[in-house]
Amino acid sequence: MELSKRLQTVAAAVTPGHRIADVGTDHGYVPIYLVKNGLCPSACAMDVNKGPLARAAEHIGQEGLSDKIATRLSDGLAGLSPDETDTVVIAGMGGELICRILKNATEFLEAGMEFILQPQSEWFKVRHLLHDAGYHIAGEWFLKEDGKYYVVIKALPAPAGQQESYPDEFRYAYGSCLLREKNPVLLEYLQKEQQKKKSILARMAQPEEEENIPQITDSEQQSRNSQEDPENTSGKSRKDPEQNAMKRRQRQKQLEEEIRAIGQYLRETV
Repeated sequence: MELSKRLQTVAAAVTPGHRIADVGTDHGYVPIYLVKNGLCPSACAMDVNKGPLARAAEHIGQEGLSDKIATRLSDGLAGLSPDETDTVVIAGMGGELICRILKNATEFLEAGMEFILQPQSEWFKVRHLLHDAGYHIAGEWFLKEDGKYYVVIKALPAPAGQQESYPDEFRYAYGSCLLREKNPVLLEYLQKEQQKKKSILARMAQPEEEENIPQITDSEQQSRNSQEDPENTSGKSRKDPEQNAMKRRQRQKQLEEEIRAIGQYLRETV
């Protein structure tokens, strides 16, 4: 079985020898790969839908791994207890959904699990939640596959008395590890983001285009997966002109700050 580049990166982030719980397993490819290659002694493939879980069970059976990989119908981590796993993998879901799953399973955060997370959007929310829960972001990977950009986050409990946090939203939006490592794929992504934001800002200088201006926000736009069109929005405002003008100025200022932050980083890096 050959994994996609995205799933290969997810699998490689798991600490060898750990039991894993794969939430939203879909076809079960990640646990199959890890167990089949001796990187994981056992696994639990979980999904909220019966269809994907049945496909996963079929693939697991075809590989002769039914005795090592269990399948479980579960909404998030609700069907699992912390003592059944060492690493929780959640890949291919939106950042907001990943945050909801973790907030509904605080016992796993309190138990000091290893988390391998691959949010499709709102990356900043996931990083904030991990820090708020007392976790250390031990590593991040940023990759491009089929024209789409993906981030993979590995989080471990922070050492006692060493609460981790980032000094600004720029690092939560793009990942302090990736920025520090000058990840080349991230640099490409940032250059594209800078141009997108400049284009939006230029449009905002034209009053007649007001209703077509996307309602973007700082980290939310930055962390939205690039395959989503950042200019696609239904958040048109029809409130009074004064309030619209104020929101417009706020968005312009926000964009200017984001463009400046990206530009400064690129100048210091490229």
